[in-house]
Amino acid sequence: MKTIFPLLGILLLLAACSPQAEPQAAPEPVKELETIHTDQAPKAVGPYSQAQVVGDMVFCAGQIALDPATRKLVEGDITVQTERVLKNLEAVLLASGSDLDHVMKTTVFLADINDFQAMNAVYRKVFGDHKPARSTVAVADLALGALLEIECIALRK
Repeated sequence: MKTIFPLLGILLLLAACSPQAEPQAAPEPVKELETIHTDQAPKAVGPYSQAQVVGDMVFCAGQIALDPATRKLVEGDITVQTERVLKNLEAVLLASGSDLDHVMKTTVFLADINDFQAMNAVYRKVFGDHKPARSTVAVADLALGALLEIECIALRK
């Protein structure tokens, strides 16, 4: 018992001397989400939007090589499909108040990893000196038999 009382006294002293925690400010409410839709890119084929904007950040859904007018997959190889996908993404970005120069991150999904070099050549030409962070993965299959899908995160201008 004799050793407990000094220890208890020390704990009480430490508690009394420790600075009181500042009251925490209430967390900021989530900023309003803005749902983006443009006829210059294909309409969503499921329960999702072309993009969501919160603050200065634009979160674009993945785009496949659908022609916005016909809503059909463009005919052609990975080069043709990559060009269409990037045009679709650009249209969504422009409708969001952004553009390809403000893309911070992309994710590329390839139905065949052997298409990487050809996709990359188009990607390099479109993005030029701007080099967003990127992940590229091979997947088993993509919607409507597309050869690739690209999604991105960008900042508003």
